[in-house]
Amino acid sequence: MAAIPCVVDHGMDTKIHAYGYDQCVTVCVCKEPFKKPSLPLLLLLLLLFKIYSSSPPENPFWRRRVKEMKMKKGYQHCRMLKLPRFPLHCSVLLMLFTIFSTPSQAFDYADALSKSLLYFEAQRSGRLPYNQRVSWRHHSGLTDGLEQGVDLVGGYYDAGDHVKFGLPMAFTVTMLSWGVIEFGQQIELAGEMEHALEAIKWGADYFSKAHTRPNVLWAEVGDGDTDHYCWQRPEDMTTSRRGYKIDEKNPGSDLAGETAAAMAAASIVFRKINSHYSHLLLQHAQELFEFGDKYRGKYDTSVGVVKNYYESVSGFMDELLWAALWLYKATDNEDYLKYVIDKAHCFGGIGWAITEFSWDVKYAGLQIIASKLLHEEKHRPQYTHILEQYRSKAEYYICSCLGKNNGSKNNIDRTPAGLLYIRQWNNMQYVSSAAFLLTIYSDFLQKSHQKVKCHEGLVGHQELRNLAKSQVDYILGSNPQNMSYLNKGFIGCTQGYDNWYSNPKPNPNVIVGALVGGPDCQDNFSDERGNYMQTEACTYNTAPLVGVFARLNELQVPLRASY
Repeated sequence: MAAIPCVVDHGMDTKIHAYGYDQCVTVCVCKEPFKKPSLPLLLLLLLLFKIYSSSPPENPFWRRRVKEMKMKKGYQHCRMLKLPRFPLHCSVLLMLFTIFSTPSQAFDYADALSKSLLYFEAQRSGRLPYNQRVSWRHHSGLTDGLEQGVDLVGGYYDAGDHVKFGLPMAFTVTMLSWGVIEFGQQIELAGEMEHALEAIKWGADYFSKAHTRPNVLWAEVGDGDTDHYCWQRPEDMTTSRRGYKIDEKNPGSDLAGETAAAMAAASIVFRKINSHYSHLLLQHAQELFEFGDKYRGKYDTSVGVVKNYYESVSGFMDELLWAALWLYKATDNEDYLKYVIDKAHCFGGIGWAITEFSWDVKYAGLQIIASKLLHEEKHRPQYTHILEQYRSKAEYYICSCLGKNNGSKNNIDRTPAGLLYIRQWNNMQYVSSAAFLLTIYSDFLQKSHQKVKCHEGLVGHQELRNLAKSQVDYILGSNPQNMSYLNKGFIGCTQGYDNWYSNPKPNPNVIVGALVGGPDCQDNFSDERGNYMQTEACTYNTAPLVGVFARLNELQVPLRASY
């Protein structure tokens, strides 16, 4: 039988090439750069080499691979071992190979937390402060808004380009704030509270500027179409910095609602730290909610240039409910809760059973918050029935993550290695947000001594926590590629497409803490600059992980890991 090649790529640090041959397998382990094997593994390999020293069968594919491998500097080349066809020998070798080659997966969540917050400093736009830790970044976008006569300097670049998109930026700030609200003590214990507050404030300050009048919010700075023609540093950008706004005649309830949610959540964070600043944020949040609710419409209809990048597919109703809930949490004003109750049916709050939570779709998040309100019992008795329906939808989402809803169509798919999989483009955003909601709901169940009611039975808090941890560990390196998807994002290039985009050399500047789009449905990942579906990092990918890292760090004393 001809040898069948099967290549398994474990990232830049380890490459394992396995070739099936009849009932057995020939294995060659190569490392880049070469590292000394452990003594037990070395003895095993020497023993096997002595016993089975015959050459592998002729295979043109293998000869080609050897030639390719020899061309790569730094590889330690391995002699192929032809193994007998007896199943027992094969099983023993594969078992021993697995034992000696699979490292113990223990991750330093505190370090991951630090790196995730560092990422937001790399994404800053505007005049950078004296304590900027990402030293290769400098001031950029200093004339943003000048053409329109407003100050729009600041904020975040969402990903690898230089456009400031309002909707994903607002969701980023909301998630950072929610993480501090839920896990502030854990972030404090990890020594990262100052950096977390700086990350939130950088975004909130920008939205305070962008909200120039009660019914005016600047939605975007820059144009994705022209921006993507150029490959350059933000410090050197020469593309359009035109600003785009929503107002009474050009509404954008989704953008206004999400920005209101971000400002309300941030106001809660700063309430005990800076009461004046907190009050200012809350005032913006209230005005933005009133604006979005009174003048209804989708922001991508008013700001057409955003449609190819951040189209609001879910509409604006989820953002209005989401904003009202955050305003209720920030103010305890029952009018906001009544809004969430009264609009529950017509706005889809208790009608939509959703299996994703993202910058576009907020239903699962608002349903989780409403579920927690039900337990707090601060609401009027007549609200109980509606809040119970919110909880039912929240648990549908939780059960879909667990794979315990009725029917595969009602559950989130998994890759062979267990990663939650929503869609091909930037799937990690859904993984990180799911891990966040699972962690929050796990803590809620534990404190309230409750369980989730799934189609397949009751589920306790520990199962939710275990799933959240498994997703985070996959991100950090417990995956078939044996690599971390946190840290290595896009580059800060200096001389355009010709010099960098197609250059095979490593990126000169690594954006620490960036979470890239991640693998496909089969756990495959191609680390190429042109593969932006998998390799581009976004602020809203990393934002939910801040709170999760802090919580996992508290639950487990980690071992040092590198990612």
